[in-house]
Amino acid sequence: MKLLSVNIGRPRPNPWKGLRSTGIDKRPVDGPVAVTAPGPKGTGAVGLAGDRVYDVKHHGGVDQAVYAYAREDLDGWQAELGRPLAGGAFGENLTTLGLDVNGALIGERWRIGSTTVLEVSCARIPCATFQGWLEREGWIKQFTQAARPGAYLRVIEPGEICAGDPVEIVHRPAHDVTVQLVFRATTREPDLLRRLLAADALPQEIKDLVRKRTTD
Repeated sequence: MKLLSVNIGRPRPNPWKGLRSTGIDKRPVDGPVAVTAPGPKGTGAVGLAGDRVYDVKHHGGVDQAVYAYAREDLDGWQAELGRPLAGGAFGENLTTLGLDVNGALIGERWRIGSTTVLEVSCARIPCATFQGWLEREGWIKQFTQAARPGAYLRVIEPGEICAGDPVEIVHRPAHDVTVQLVFRATTREPDLLRRLLAADALPQEIKDLVRKRTTD
């Protein structure tokens, strides 16, 4: 298990959400990148030095510090869409190899390189920016039906990472709530919502959403 690339965003206009800019245009970078906890949502800060988000209401902050997507899943989409997808094409910071990103447990911890430890927090939810970026009508529905969302991570131990670094799973919690399960429950399969509460490491806003939807 390793990082194939570390990807940093280049600001570009965002006509799809009516925002000044978007950071979805991620490109692989050479050399080490510093990783730190970005603080609360609302500032635009994320975990990787040199990167940021511009939709500060919905992205960034502690629970969405870093976004990972598996090369294996990109390859599957590449075949389905009939177009090349380089590392970073889905707006991910980390393109991984040999790691079951969607099967990762909420609260699972990954050591990357020698110092950095990240914790799986939640699934990525597709938005209008993602659909516009790929220039594919109906992409949100297609991506949602596939249920291969990739994982957001929070920073537990800061450090530096770079392409080629090994990834080691150093902790797996004692529940069965995966990234994919969270995605399915919060999008198309609300009957699964109650199962999510077994994962203490879920972001508080998702826990609140689950409780609201299962008690109304």
